[in-house]
Amino acid sequence: MDNRASSTAEGLPGLRLPSPMEEVDDPRLGGVRLFLKRDDLLHSDLPGNKWRKLKDNLAEAARQGAHTLLTFGGAYSNHVRAMAAAGRHFGFATIGVIRGEEHLPLNPSLAYAVARGMRLAYLDRTTYRAKNDPEVIARLREEHGDFHLIPEGGSNAWAVRGCAELPAEVTAQLGGDGYDVICCACGTGGTLAGIAAGLPPGRRALGFSVLKGGEFLAGEVERLRREAYGTSSPNYTLEHGFHFGGYARIPAELDDFARDFAARHGHVLERIYVAKMLYGVFALAARGAFAPGTRIVAVVTGGAAPWDDTGGRTRGIGGKPGKAGN
Repeated sequence: MDNRASSTAEGLPGLRLPSPMEEVDDPRLGGVRLFLKRDDLLHSDLPGNKWRKLKDNLAEAARQGAHTLLTFGGAYSNHVRAMAAAGRHFGFATIGVIRGEEHLPLNPSLAYAVARGMRLAYLDRTTYRAKNDPEVIARLREEHGDFHLIPEGGSNAWAVRGCAELPAEVTAQLGGDGYDVICCACGTGGTLAGIAAGLPPGRRALGFSVLKGGEFLAGEVERLRREAYGTSSPNYTLEHGFHFGGYARIPAELDDFARDFAARHGHVLERIYVAKMLYGVFALAARGAFAPGTRIVAVVTGGAAPWDDTGGRTRGIGGKPGKAGN
């Protein structure tokens, strides 16, 4: 059996399962206990939610006999970078279809992907918005040949099943009655859908949208849960007040919070997703939104990129934050 067909935990050397759990001791939380589920330490090439979202997708691609994987993302997409790494590890050719025009030299994220064998293609922004239309997919097949499609961000039924394994890990680490809420940041809804699907009775999931106008995410979570399991349940909520102006927007207030968190706890927070989630947790705790004694597990779904010690404050054209994708 080749390594494409063994895309499981055993097939990825260096995979750290379960990911570590760390408690945060911070007086600003009041009577709330906060634990960090350090999925950013799962694997150096596939950190955070990337392995959980991709592992069953890879297994399904291998089962179908696919040799090439195609996906979509922005120029700084964590997902595109992880897809390239996964292709290298498991013997798939990879194609990354990038939103917008090509810019040379490549930024570090795309250079990383190319160094791991990914072919890049580009779609203008109008066409990119229609990327899931059959006509666009057909044109991509004409240009690139046959491929197994994994959606932007990796969020589909297979990703939901992978992320649904996380609550069982948390239960094993903290005990059956060791937590009340699991939190995650949300860009496409796949991670939240999986966590909510895997929760035992009496526990809740809380998602923090990183998107301005992210109210559509509730529908996406429902759709993904039903695609994966045929059913859903109201055991999760979405917070929309901590996007800080929209995706990849990192104002000084958020950056200051992340810097202060690093100074207090020695953990450099990825800004686009993780810092927004944790800012939200601290803000809600300060407002009294959590009952005293509530035990919260915050999933660290990504870390700063290897080339970036700023927590993802990647600067794009004109000094504006670049799109990172997820």
